[in-house]
Amino acid sequence: MADYMEILRELREDSDLTRAQVATALGTTQQVYARYEKGINELPVRHLRALCLLYEVSADYVLGLPEGLGRPR
Repeated sequence: MADYMEILRELREDSDLTRAQVATALGTTQQVYARYEKGINELPVRHLRALCLLYEVSADYVLGLPEGLGRPR
């Protein structure tokens, strides 16, 4: 299972986007976004949500969680 940092990089590269372009979409700097991909800074939930919308994927996918997880009872 890949770490979310690796998944973020793969999504960005598969979308032919630069770190600067993604940072602009998030309303942050390229340096801050690069720190997310490198695992230096943790990804805030607001940026996770924005990235999910940008790439049209679920948060579970970005976080590398298995499919089919249910809600706690």
